[in-house]
Amino acid sequence: MNTFPNDFVWGTATSSYQIEGAHDKDGKGPSIWDAFCTIPGKIHKGENGNIACDHFHRFKEDIQLMKQMGVKAYRFSIAWARIMPTGKDGVNEAGIQFYSDLIDELIKADIEPWITLYHWDLPLALQLEDDGWLGRSIVDYFATYAKLCFERFGDRCKNWITINEAWVVAILGYGQGVFAPGRISNSEPYLAAHHIILAHAKAVQEYRNNFAQQGGQIGMTNNCDWREPLTDSEDDKIAAERALQFFLSWFADPIYKGDYPEVMKERLGDRLPKFTADEKKMIKGTSDFFGLNHYTTMLAAENHGVPKDQSVYGNGGISEDQDVDLSLDPNWKTTLMNWAVVPWGCKKLLHWIAERYDNPDIYITENGCAYPDALVKGEVNDVERLEFYKSYLQACQQAITEGVQLKGYFAWSFMDNFEWASGYEKRFGLHFVDFDTLERTPKASAKWFAKAIGSQSADV
Repeated sequence: MNTFPNDFVWGTATSSYQIEGAHDKDGKGPSIWDAFCTIPGKIHKGENGNIACDHFHRFKEDIQLMKQMGVKAYRFSIAWARIMPTGKDGVNEAGIQFYSDLIDELIKADIEPWITLYHWDLPLALQLEDDGWLGRSIVDYFATYAKLCFERFGDRCKNWITINEAWVVAILGYGQGVFAPGRISNSEPYLAAHHIILAHAKAVQEYRNNFAQQGGQIGMTNNCDWREPLTDSEDDKIAAERALQFFLSWFADPIYKGDYPEVMKERLGDRLPKFTADEKKMIKGTSDFFGLNHYTTMLAAENHGVPKDQSVYGNGGISEDQDVDLSLDPNWKTTLMNWAVVPWGCKKLLHWIAERYDNPDIYITENGCAYPDALVKGEVNDVERLEFYKSYLQACQQAITEGVQLKGYFAWSFMDNFEWASGYEKRFGLHFVDFDTLERTPKASAKWFAKAIGSQSADV
């Protein structure tokens, strides 16, 4: 039976807006998601995260469920507006206390806290007054916020993620407008991303210069799906590589190589902002590990000048700047999100990252799937999710055997939650949540995951 290394990190993950609720309690300020959810037609059934899973009030119960699963680490995000209501002026001590209590409770349960500083819920004041991620001032505001977190929580938290899925923030928030703050543009995603990278680097600089004595590690988490060439043609192979660079290297290359990928600079010209020499120096090397959120795989083919249906392909540099057509193999199984289940795509992506970025330590900080779960006689028999986790973890084992420095895996998500524009319709959780009563019930996959952790193997 194949086993993971003894020091392999097993965890689950959540984000603040998706589970906490208490959206206006104890001095918390509004976020862009609080505002975005009030716009008619943006969220499935007009739902919101005002209550969500009520984790704010039930975190002790939730941590006990994690302990019962045997997870060794819990990745959660801090709501910036909960501890700094406007994002820049004043500290909300009640918000600080909530996260301090959460961290203490995790440590008491022998669960290692992994903190994500930004998981999409920007304080609304920064969007209204400073143009959010489009304004250069956000770089300094984020570094100040990060410093506050290091000061208050760094004595107990040794694992930091600055930004979660910058691609989503830039493309879905500033390109397609389907996520907060809801802007639609062909150029704004690149400016937003530019400031995100600089904000990340400045936060890391703050940590390394002033908090190195805490003995922690810090990095960024990016999302990426594997892009498999549709055919063996050279054109499709080049298209697949280009798609990966527009997706992942957009954010990883500045950190590991010092600048944007050449293919992006060539294709975007002046639409792609430029880093100064000092900025390149500040950014390069600002990740102690490679955080990866991975969910699916798509086929990539060269687009030979065929006009694209923008309602399908979207805006903001996803396809029209790349000239790549994406599709699915009809034989692939898909989840409720219509995402293909392709474990070998995960292994190929891990190898691609290892080769391009000199085999860094990698943590899969999110991997999971949504299915239409139902609670029947007190049980949730989510066999498809169980098989998903088993197959992806087996692919991870193979990658480790083949030399990839994969150090940990966080299942998305600990429990069903507010799934952004999909509301509560899409269930990713290892625990079923009845959103009328907010009761939590372990799913079959949660019980299997606990066995996998206990045996250090996916072959259970």
